Amino acid sequence: MRVLGRGRDQLCAKKCLTTTNARRKVNPVTNPQPARPRLVPPPALHLTAIDNLRFIRETMEGAAYFTAVSGLGEMAVGATALGAAYLAARQASFPGWLATWLGEALLAFLITVGAVVWKARRAEVSLFSAPGRRFVLGLLPPLFAGALLTAVLLVSGMVALLPGVWLLLYGTGVVTGGAFSVRTVPVMGLGFMALGAVALVAPPSWGGALMAAGFGGLHLIFGAFIAWRHGG
Repeated sequence: MRVLGRGRDQLCAKKCLTTTNARRKVNPVTNPQPARPRLVPPPALHLTAIDNLRFIRETMEGAAYFTAVSGLGEMAVGATALGAAYLAARQASFPGWLATWLGEALLAFLITVGAVVWKARRAEVSLFSAPGRRFVLGLLPPLFAGALLTAVLLVSGMVALLPGVWLLLYGTGVVTGGAFSVRTVPVMGLGFMALGAVALVAPPSWGGALMAAGFGGLHLIFGAFIAWRHGG
């Protein structure tokens, strides 16, 4: 080592290691405490509760029945159908008979929709829930088929089949849609289908009476039971 200057203050210009110890190793300094993993904070409790409630609600909606079918509304439809049967029987021509029943179909539709909306609001039931959508999807296709067959039978002149076709396809729609409602609804649909089958093989003069028994009588009987058993 070369030294510059004299006295107490000496500066080293160069430092040389004259000896090396190959066996000497420098041990790294270790932390006596193990490193803890970084914890991810759990989700907020209210978010977990909201997710659980949403899952429970969707599960219940998928398994529940559509209970907004109004028994009082069905009774009103039955009463108007009996009136329509009376008026249709007094018509002197087929166009008058047909117009009476088509007017009754429109009136029954409006009454049913209004009664369903009224009951759903009173019971705080959503009309667009899963059972409600399934009910409508099961009901509409047979009704659409009935409307199409009505036009075909009118054009072909086979008007004597109209009562049987109407009763049969209306009952089919009530059965398929009622599969997602209370048990009374599909049972009522089976009654309509039975009357429709009878009307298809019975004499044409029975058509008015069978329609009065179905659209009038069955609606009154089952509507009263639904109103009593399922609250309106």
